Amino acid sequence: MTIDELTELMHNFVRSKGWYEEDSPKEQSPRNLATSLSLEAAEVLEHFQWNEEFVKEDLAEELADVALYLLQLASIAEIDLEQAILDKLEVNAKRTWD
Repeated sequence: MTIDELTELMHNFVRSKGWYEEDSPKEQSPRNLATSLSLEAAEVLEHFQWNEEFVKEDLAEELADVALYLLQLASIAEIDLEQAILDKLEVNAKRTWD
């Protein structure tokens, strides 16, 4: 499945919940999506708070939440996520880290 197909599935889900409606209490603005993305990323970190052990299925759910918010934020902001990733990999290939 492609990034575009996953993005469409995510949009279909959000639409089915009515969250794209103008009067939705869960406004899908870039700011709100970025906040949600950050919160979900923190939930990934929570799995490693006290040790290196994790439950694979639980971690997978949190990673999926992060990915869904990332897809949605990129789409709402009209960013081609696939191209952005390719561009960033090219930039990083030229960088060095201490």
